Amino acid sequence: MQIDARRYGLWDLVKLPLQAGPGAAILTGLNSLLSGIVPTLHVVVTASFIDTAIAVLQGSAERSEIYSRLFAVVALIAYSWVSGSAAKLARTKLGLALQEHYHTAITEKRARLHYRHIEDPESWDLISRVTSRPEGQLSDGYNLLLSMAALIFRVLGVLGILISQVWWAAVVIILLSVPLFALAVKSGKASYEASKETEKYRRKSSYLSSILTSRETVDERSLFGYGDPINEMWHERYETARKIEHRVRRKWFIRTKIGSLITAFLSVLIVVVLLNPVLAGDLSIGLFMSLVVATFSLVQMMSWGLGSYVDQLAKFREYLKDLTKFAMLEESDSAQMLPADPAPEFQSLDFKNVSFKYPGMEKYVLRNLSLRMEAGKHYAFVGVNGSGKTTITKLIAGLYDNYSGEILLNGKNLREWDPAELKAMLSIVNQDFAKYYITVRDNIALGDVNHIESDSDWRVNRAIDQVGLAAAVEKLPQGIHTPLGKIKADGQDVSGGEWQRIAMARAIANPAPLRILDEPTAALDPVSESELYQEFERISRGKTTIFISHRLGSTKLADEIFVIDEGRVLEQGTHQELMALNGEYARMYESQRSWYN
Repeated sequence: MQIDARRYGLWDLVKLPLQAGPGAAILTGLNSLLSGIVPTLHVVVTASFIDTAIAVLQGSAERSEIYSRLFAVVALIAYSWVSGSAAKLARTKLGLALQEHYHTAITEKRARLHYRHIEDPESWDLISRVTSRPEGQLSDGYNLLLSMAALIFRVLGVLGILISQVWWAAVVIILLSVPLFALAVKSGKASYEASKETEKYRRKSSYLSSILTSRETVDERSLFGYGDPINEMWHERYETARKIEHRVRRKWFIRTKIGSLITAFLSVLIVVVLLNPVLAGDLSIGLFMSLVVATFSLVQMMSWGLGSYVDQLAKFREYLKDLTKFAMLEESDSAQMLPADPAPEFQSLDFKNVSFKYPGMEKYVLRNLSLRMEAGKHYAFVGVNGSGKTTITKLIAGLYDNYSGEILLNGKNLREWDPAELKAMLSIVNQDFAKYYITVRDNIALGDVNHIESDSDWRVNRAIDQVGLAAAVEKLPQGIHTPLGKIKADGQDVSGGEWQRIAMARAIANPAPLRILDEPTAALDPVSESELYQEFERISRGKTTIFISHRLGSTKLADEIFVIDEGRVLEQGTHQELMALNGEYARMYESQRSWYN
């Protein structure tokens, strides 16, 4: 199963479950349709049983005649008991099938999305709505359609019986129900629009909730005691979302239920009208009792039940509209592509008058940036936060191609490179590097995905030795096969510095000829950061490296330093040349000199 770029409609609430789990979907459908037919049979069978029982008591019928009616009643009751369990089992199997196939398809589509959609707030809200419990959305929508179909069968059956006795009552109920359906449709749309409006508040409250409850923040919560102010921020956003939804639901609840009360009053009137045929002997007592129950049930179904279904269906229609927008989001052809093996040779990288601004932003992050880097050298990008240093690495990695000017890799336009070869060219350790709660071995082996299942153990151990992690790994219960984090019972926590070294080892295990460190050590003190950069420079000899930092303790290692300011190269040269220039670099270095004494 895959998410195709097309328009999704109500039919897909049936089609997609049938694709994911045909057996479970069909069984669920049959059970739902039977549940719509059985209540009508129950009315007829119950009426027959009551009338036969009365006849037996009056002596106008043989006792043996009641047994078949009693058996039919018992059989229908038994079916109701069994069908409930069967329906639950079928729905559970369908849910598992949807989780396996549909959720996977949604996740793969999300993984293929162009990087700019991840950083755009509007598209990210859309992605969050569609990918939140996607199998539940589809399963609920499918079950809703089946429930509506079952309800329609049930309504038609009861209406058929009612028409045969009091035809005008059935017509009036139908006419009164039509405007209720229209209100329900509008209510559903309004509810989903409210949920879209509240999504940004819910994402913020969810993040704040994780700060208040996660293991990763428990130390700082205890140390700084920020629980109360964060809780107030969470409560404010949670209440904002809740009040928006409550206001919409209250408004439409009042409108729809006033009409329902009118319909309920009509059902009482119908029962009163039916008394005359009973007293005149034109309507049997058993059929009267069954019709009374059926009439109240019909009103409940037409005004409350079916109206509620229509309301929910309108929500699912809005979800399908979001699914359509999600499916239409532009994908990156290279998103799931493995790096080329072997990696191409790195020769040079040139930026020529490159300007760039992020989608939806007015301000340019890079302005006519020009620089050149050559193989085998160590480079450093320095500058204050927000000067454009990280943006340069994103362009090198091909995450954005909507820049002006030229970026030439080995003399060839970066846009013309095969994505697999470009991936193989780079190994990047970001400031917000990932912490994977898997084994130490797999954490590091991910750096060389082309050989992750083959001979990567020796690569992993070599990388561990190179970054100075060997002693720490030896202390772990299962060595490199120890799970990290507390997801598994035998998982182990490691320090922040050890996580940073694991990320560095992952970069070293990667055979890419160009290595980039984008402030992954920002959490360390300046001296520790400088020492770690020195280690990385030592083990990266023979490679081309780029160090990005706003702290200058490691810049002496670089063959050439680029001082980035407001998206331009303000100064460039060696450490000695820039100090002699007595410009911005010299000022920054002197202001930080005491950090390294």
